[in-house]
Amino acid sequence: MSAQPFKFQRPELANGYCEALQGTGILDARSGLFLAAPRRTGKSTFLREDLLPVLEHRGWTTVYVDLWSNKATDPAVLIANEVKNTLAKFAGIITKLAKSAGLEKVNVFGALSLNLSSLSLPENVTLADALEALVVAADTPVVVVIDEAQHAISTPAGMDAMFALKAARDRMNQGADAHRLFLVFTGSNQDKLSRLVLKKDQPFYGCRITKFPLLDRRFSDNFTDFINTKLAPDNQFTKEDVFAAFKLVGHRPEMLRNIIADLALDGGARTLAEQLKAGAAAFRERIWGAMESEFAALTAIQRAVLERMLQQGAQYSPFTEASLKAYTALAGQEVTVPDVQGALNALRQKNLVWQAAYGDYALEDESMVLWYQNRLAANAS
Repeated sequence: MSAQPFKFQRPELANGYCEALQGTGILDARSGLFLAAPRRTGKSTFLREDLLPVLEHRGWTTVYVDLWSNKATDPAVLIANEVKNTLAKFAGIITKLAKSAGLEKVNVFGALSLNLSSLSLPENVTLADALEALVVAADTPVVVVIDEAQHAISTPAGMDAMFALKAARDRMNQGADAHRLFLVFTGSNQDKLSRLVLKKDQPFYGCRITKFPLLDRRFSDNFTDFINTKLAPDNQFTKEDVFAAFKLVGHRPEMLRNIIADLALDGGARTLAEQLKAGAAAFRERIWGAMESEFAALTAIQRAVLERMLQQGAQYSPFTEASLKAYTALAGQEVTVPDVQGALNALRQKNLVWQAAYGDYALEDESMVLWYQNRLAANAS
């Protein structure tokens, strides 16, 4: 019986992403690795327990920033602070560089050496400057990992930070030298994350978004083996049943753990398969029920705006003539541009809709699309 908590790791996936960053794998992510996956599917756990250890094992210096760690703080501040924290590990080297650097660098290294105890970068040092200083001081490749990167584009300063990361990448990776700065961005909403790469005026235009692979049957099988070591011989889970439940809850490990914990404590081996499937389905229905309640509490115009967004996805444009006609049909009353703006503001306050700094709108939780599709199917039948 294991005395350790259950852990499932994917080092082969982490190493594959490292090869992508270097441009030596099937995927070429030298311009930046963008990974999208739904919330609670194990993405952040993978970063912390798989990718970061592999990066460090390779001798690379890492800067990890979770933009959801403090939503009240501007994303740009979170990024700059973490770069500063990493630079502080090389304080002695920075001080030496400040004394020996050429004229064009002395201002940067000198300002940093005097300012490493502060919470922010010196006024005359940009984020790109600080990253270049980190690459020089560490004397290793530097990998900046931004978790929930889409949150950066919710503020003008956050967007500026994204452009600064691009500028640092371009500056340090040009010429014949090997790449020295690698960028990894993850997001729980692909529509939002795409707002960094799709248009020419966006910082990482031309980069591709890669679908982060969901945990598969290998995870559920390993978890089943782990749980069964703690249960009586007549109260064992089967791998087929656990995987069926895992699929029902959208490959979300935390939800699976909750369901199995409840069932394991209750025993009931004879009806295990039925209980597992019913438990997973009930869990999903509970989530969808909460979404249904939120939807029902909206005004007619708010519901119409949200439905249009659910229907259009990344193509959603709130104030076009086609959208106004659709709102009117859905709401059963004439809907004007001020009505739409008011509805969008209300939906943002209810955390149902998100707005980028430059005006685009998207769903706050992409899993709402699956609820909506199920709702339409139920109403049709």
